[in-house]
Amino acid sequence: MTSDNTYGDPKLAINRVYTKKGDGGTTQLVGGQHVRKDDPRIIAYGTVDELNAVIGMVRAGIDEHVAAVPALAELGAILVRVQHELFNLGSILATQPQDQHAKQARVTAADIAALERDLDRANEGLAPLRSFVLPGGHRINAALHLARTVCRRAERCCVTLARDDSVEPTTIAYLNRLSDALFVWSRWVSAELGAAETLWSPNAAASASA
Repeated sequence: MTSDNTYGDPKLAINRVYTKKGDGGTTQLVGGQHVRKDDPRIIAYGTVDELNAVIGMVRAGIDEHVAAVPALAELGAILVRVQHELFNLGSILATQPQDQHAKQARVTAADIAALERDLDRANEGLAPLRSFVLPGGHRINAALHLARTVCRRAERCCVTLARDDSVEPTTIAYLNRLSDALFVWSRWVSAELGAAETLWSPNAAASASA
């Protein structure tokens, strides 16, 4: 990254949606290497892409309710930023270490710090938890929990990749912090929308009353 903290613009020219080059089960990394589509590096950034799509679904839900609950607009703006950061993260995951360059987009300690500030601010007014929370109560809450679980899977995929290949430490740290933030935001959204939280009760299972 350059001293002025800016990245190079994407050098893309997407003229055709399909090329048929991947029909044989391989795909191409940023450096030009062809690898199998089930390569750990592909699985890692593919899961990050899946996470980005789920966050887009969360944003769509927020847009539907922001007129009635204007406070949701701030979270919507944060999630847009997160989506850009996830693309930056995917960029570095799609590039083998020897092909990475100084101006290539990536996540940094500054991105992690911003997540921590947003997380702490949302958590300030929430009631302490006495049990685990079940997803639901509102569609946006459930979508944020879905994003959280996909984020955890992306983190695990990166840990797997790091076992045999190079992964920047900030990549795993960012995903770890983002999953925490998604959990807090799910609770914050429920509070803003007046949706009741459902706490895990082991004795609500059928076996407890059998």
